[in-house]
Order: sequence, then structure tokens, then C-alpha cells
Amino acid sequence: MAASTAAASELLCHFNKQMPRLYHISLCICRRISSSAAKCASQPQAKPKSSPLELVGVVGLEIHAQIRANTKLFSASPMRFSAPPNSLVSFFDASLPGTLPVLNKRCVEAAVMTGLALHCTINRRSLFDRKHYFYADLPAGYQITQQRCPIAVDGVLHYNLMGGKKKNQVVRKSVRIKQIQLEQDSGKSLHDDLRSQTLIDLNRAGVGLMELVMEPDMSCGEEASAAVRELQLILQALGTCEGNMSEGQLRVDANVSVHRPGEPFGVRTEVKNINSARYLARAIDYEIQRQIQVLERGGTVQNETRAYDSKAGETIPMRDKEGLQDYRFMPEPNLPPLMVYEDRASMPAGLDLCQAVVVQEIRDALPELPSVTRDRLVHTYSILPEHSFTLVNEDGLVEYFEAVMGQTKMNARKVIGWVTKELLGQLKQKDQSVSQSPISPSALAELLELQENGHISSSVAKQVFQEMWGSPGRRAQDIIEEKDLGLVSDTEKIHSICQKIVDSHPEEVNAIRNGNKKVLNKLMGLVQKETKGRADPVLVRAILQDKTS
Repeated sequence: MAASTAAASELLCHFNKQMPRLYHISLCICRRISSSAAKCASQPQAKPKSSPLELVGVVGLEIHAQIRANTKLFSASPMRFSAPPNSLVSFFDASLPGTLPVLNKRCVEAAVMTGLALHCTINRRSLFDRKHYFYADLPAGYQITQQRCPIAVDGVLHYNLMGGKKKNQVVRKSVRIKQIQLEQDSGKSLHDDLRSQTLIDLNRAGVGLMELVMEPDMSCGEEASAAVRELQLILQALGTCEGNMSEGQLRVDANVSVHRPGEPFGVRTEVKNINSARYLARAIDYEIQRQIQVLERGGTVQNETRAYDSKAGETIPMRDKEGLQDYRFMPEPNLPPLMVYEDRASMPAGLDLCQAVVVQEIRDALPELPSVTRDRLVHTYSILPEHSFTLVNEDGLVEYFEAVMGQTKMNARKVIGWVTKELLGQLKQKDQSVSQSPISPSALAELLELQENGHISSSVAKQVFQEMWGSPGRRAQDIIEEKDLGLVSDTEKIHSICQKIVDSHPEEVNAIRNGNKKVLNKLMGLVQKETKGRADPVLVRAILQDKTS
């Protein structure tokens, strides 16, 4: 026991001797750790990886434009909207045995003209093909189209968006045109859900179409809608398509996918047969958001055909496209290659000029295109770009505006206000076109000249305009004289009325004298009320300023 006690005492004594050394070692270790931490903190830290780029939309369009012609693409059947069912069907349209196609020259000229307007290369030799699929409204079981070698390729459509915070800045964009091809339209399937049956109307079968295929250069519904609207204006200016979407003369299929910039395009869906530019924008934007939500949930976008339900505001699935559909394309055996010629010098000898399509002659006949018209209006009349869009977008409004400008000395921006607000406002309210306006350009010009020359005030001019609208054919001068609406010419009378207003409104007068000049407008309004809008505003303002100074 004594031995073990002595050993423990010796061990404790040795430990006490080593304590300072152990403390020094531990202190050094702590210092090294602290200095290492400080050194690490002083070095630049690796930045966390940036979050992946957001998914964005990719949009391409296929547009079917019904060619404005008297007859169909390969038959002599006339074309007319809302004709009785199956009343415009030839033997060829019904695909009866032994019938052969005869190409409509007008349809070829329309396709060439459209291609030139869209800066396309016109193929001097193009081919027709058969595309086989079996729909009840396609009697032959195939469509004659131009799959291998279309009539026009490699074009571009320039269009504009109104950007900026106030949507008053013109943003110029463009989309590439892959090709324009001639093809037949199909008939119509009319579904009767009540009787569970489908009826077929072949009036539309064989009508000539231009299919315009646009590359996926757009990213949202607004861009697609603007591109389609510009194309619609171009076709209408050319006269190659009436472009009435509500009547099916312009139908749009949208190919929509999403991806991260720099990565390959995603799986696309096709939204079919959209017949309104407004619905097109909504359908595309909805489909982009739907696909993004599917991918963010970890799902997979299906390659499918969808339709847009305008009432629900959403796209709905129609059929999947996972299986590759075999259209069994083959050359059309009953049609030779389609030849067009650059000019008459390049035509072979003996060719009937009535049957030839000459590109240079079509190029020379091109009308002024909408983009050129807008630029001309801005530079000629010094109007704002947004006003030029309003004029060009309404059929016949440019001609109306320029006819008015040719007969009045009023400033163009004032005339624009009358045309786009007063005239167009009335037309929209009555759901009428410019050609249906009860006030002719010359009648409006006469009214504006009376205002410009100081015979009537602006408020009276608007009153007279309403009278003219309700009584077509009545002249502005006759209405003014009949209702005694001319400006008050008695200066002393106007001075007397102004003095009366000033005397009866001392608070407003004091406010004006204390620097609140806006109150003067209230006094002017009271004077105009007293004179029933017949006092010259410039004279009234000058008198009131003198009396309140």
C-alpha cells in the first residue's frame, strides 16, 4: 500500500512538471489553427454555381393562306364562302375516275407574287407531289402538294412590335420563311353531336392554298401574332389572299417547344387550326407555360397535336405524334414540272404567252407594301409611328386620311386625331368598315377647314361631326348656319362674359394670381359653357389672362 502511494505521488509530480510544456504546445496548436482559419478567410471564396438559365419558348408557324382566285387550284369550280353544301364541287373535286388536274395560272402567279414580297428565291422549276392520308373530307385519299421542290424558298418576313413602357416604341423583328408551297385544301367535316353523325361538305375541297412555313425564330405569342398580322396585311395589299381568318382564309398551326438558351430545342407540340391572331397569342403563351410547368415537375413533354379552347383559354390534346406517320410521298404523275420564267427573253420559242408565268412582270406589278407605306406616312406627314400602324391596319384608312390631307391645310397630327379617334371610333362602335363611313373624306376636310380658319371652335366641330354622321350627305356649313354654331364675332360681348365669370369666381381668380395657372382652364370652360362653345378659345384665354393678372 505504501509502495503504491509513493508511485502515485511520483507520477503526479512528473505531471505537474510537464504542465507548462503541454500548455505551450496546446497554445501553439491553437494559434496555428486560428491563423490558418484567418488565412482561409482572407482568401477569395469560390462562388456558388449560378442557377441554370430559365426555360424560354421557341415558336415556329405553318400558315395556310387561301388564294384569292375565281376558281380552284386544279378545277374550274368557282369559290364562294357560305355557298350551299356540296354546290361547288366538280367531277375532279369529287375524285371521280378519269378526271385530271388542270393547273390554275392565277394561283401560280399569286404564289410567285407572295414569294417576291417576302424576299424569297423563286424556283424556276418546281414539282408537285401526292401526300397520302385518309380523311373523309379528302375524296382522293391524297393531297396534291409540293413537298420536294416548292415554288419559293428562303425568304424573310419583317414585322414590328410596339415596345417600351408605354408601348409607343417600334421594335423591329424578322422571321425566316423556309418555303412557300402550292397545295389543295380539303373539304369540311361538320360534326353533329346530337345525332352522333358527321356530314361532309366538299365545297372547299381543291381550293388553292399557299402553305408558308416559318422557321422557329419567335419566342412568344406576341411575336407570333405580330408576324401573322403583318403577313395578313401583305397578302391583302398584294391581293393574293383576302386574309379573313374568321372565314378560314388564313389558318395557323403553331409549333411550340421550350429550352434553355444555348441548349437544343425541346420536344415540340403542334397547336392546330387557330383562326384569330388574338387567340394565336393566347394559345402559344399558354402552351409555353404548360410545357415549363411539366418540365419543372420532372415530367416529359409529349410530341402531340393539340387544339386551343378559346372559352377555357387552354390547349387540349387531340392526338399523339410519337409514331412516325407515313404519308407515302410520291411524284404527282398527272402534272409535269411547273416552269416559271425570269423574263420573256428566257422563254422558249413557240410558248403561248397566255400560259407563261413571267417573274419580272410580276415583280414590276408589286404594290406598295405595308412597311413601306408606314415609313412613307411618317416621313411625309411627320406623324408618330404608332399612328402609321393604326392607319395601315385598317383597310382603306390610309386612302381616307390622305384624301382628307389633300383637301385641308390643317396640321397632319390634328387630322390624325380626327381620323383615328372620331371617325374610327364611330366605325368601331357601329361595326362598320371605312368604306361604309357616312362622312366622305371631302366632307370631313370641309369641316376641318372651317375649324382651322376660325369659323367654329373644336367643341362645335365635334358637335357638327355627330350631326353629319347621323344625317349622311349634309354639309358642315349648312349645319353650322342652321343651328347658329359659328364663333361669336362680337369681341365686346366676349369681354362682358369673361368679366362676369371673373367677378363671380373670386377664389379661382386669387388662386391664379397666387401662381396656380391651371385654374384658368376652369374659367375658360365656364365661358365656353356660357357661349355654348362658340367663343374663340385663344381669344378667351387672352382676355382671362389679362383680367386675372
